[in-house]
Amino acid sequence: MQWFWYFMIYSFLGFLAEVIFAHARHGRTDRKCLLVLPLCPVYGLGACAVLGIAPLVYSRPALLFLAGAAVCTVVEYGMAVWYECVIGVPFWDYTGVTGNLHGRVCLPFSLAWGALILVTVYLVHPAVAALAARIPAAAYLVTAPLLLTDFAASSVLLRRTGDRRSLQWYAALSHRLRAQG
Repeated sequence: MQWFWYFMIYSFLGFLAEVIFAHARHGRTDRKCLLVLPLCPVYGLGACAVLGIAPLVYSRPALLFLAGAAVCTVVEYGMAVWYECVIGVPFWDYTGVTGNLHGRVCLPFSLAWGALILVTVYLVHPAVAALAARIPAAAYLVTAPLLLTDFAASSVLLRRTGDRRSLQWYAALSHRLRAQG
């Protein structure tokens, strides 16, 4: 069950990283991946994949950097294919970025993943592991169905609309509230 919590925590931390990155780069804070939950699953999957190999290379930071960059790049590419081919909506496009592969991954972000993995494994994960160990087992019984329901609803909505902006259901509500205020 700890791997489920690792996935959830790192998906949430990835969501926060995306919001901060989008705000710093573009002045916007909306980076939705699911309809309701503030999660970016690609980060949760990437973190879990790297944590699975980390014990093999934990004592060798250079090797962890390379392995982390490679594993995260493979996960990112796979998720891009999933979103494009199965869900029908691209979430990112690195076309035009140096060293991109089909616009799904690129060298600068691969290197960033390697650096982020060093920070994650050596500094962040001990706290995440301690937090995950304290989450009661009963929380899984609520959280797992909520995640699956949100993922299914998000997938259906994205497939029907073909537009990831459809996940921003609250934007019109926010706009109406500002207009009234």
